[in-house]
Amino acid sequence: MTKLRGAFTALVTPMFDDGSVDYEGFRRLVQFQLENGISGLVPLGTTGETPTLDESEEIKLIEIVMKEAGGKVPVIIGAGSNSTRDAVRYVQRAKDAGADYALVVTPYYNKPTDEGLYRHFAACAEVGIPVIVYNIAGRTGKNISTALLARIAELPNIAGVKEASGSIDQMMEVIQKIKLNKPDFAVLSGDDSLNLPLAALGGDGVISVVSNIEPKRVTELTLAALKGDFETARALHYELLPFFKAAFIETNPVPIKAAMNLKGLPAGSLRLPLCSLQKENEQKLLDAMKAAKILD
Repeated sequence: MTKLRGAFTALVTPMFDDGSVDYEGFRRLVQFQLENGISGLVPLGTTGETPTLDESEEIKLIEIVMKEAGGKVPVIIGAGSNSTRDAVRYVQRAKDAGADYALVVTPYYNKPTDEGLYRHFAACAEVGIPVIVYNIAGRTGKNISTALLARIAELPNIAGVKEASGSIDQMMEVIQKIKLNKPDFAVLSGDDSLNLPLAALGGDGVISVVSNIEPKRVTELTLAALKGDFETARALHYELLPFFKAAFIETNPVPIKAAMNLKGLPAGSLRLPLCSLQKENEQKLLDAMKAAKILD
């Protein structure tokens, strides 16, 4: 397995006003990422509004990102479901497409026991492509404890974790109890604002929302922190911090799509049940973009 380190963009799915997917916009977005030095790409995640995409749309998006990436950077394809049978099928789809990794989220809504979670990830790992475990209790209703993650990490093909618990304490535990014994186990932040502190603690980078609009600076921040150049990393972190916060002023990806539209990047509309940014938050987002030097 290739060692995962750096900044990886959780790509939005650009859409037209009628809700249809803007495939050429998606292609331009991928090209924009590559031109600005991003470490890797993550299509079909939460940021890509995957719960509202149908399978034919997902397949077309996978084809585009794989063609544009062309082996230049790792591609981590979202492959999660709350049905283990479907998750296994999506992991197989990622493998068949030539992806480097599959990102598998904790099964949501079902609220399985730890044993059920373990068996879910074991079934996905059996497909034979490296799997990144995605821990995000705020979306799934279930936190993966460090003890359970350590057990999952012993399975073949488990390559790392996207840690979006929001808890630095839990991230430290994961590094201390898993990564120190398995150096190739990647620990990636699922929150832009925790990218720098996680790198300082021994993490490996970030799966970023903000890099949709600022791939160059997010990558520079991440690589500086991973090299131990904390003076550079801190300067970039505090420069971008107003937008790190504003990007989650409403449910992701509502704010990032609004910001991208203001910047002239391909993002477009959202698909219900998500809808456009509330009026009272428009000025807050604009102010944060200006504070972070994203807009003049």
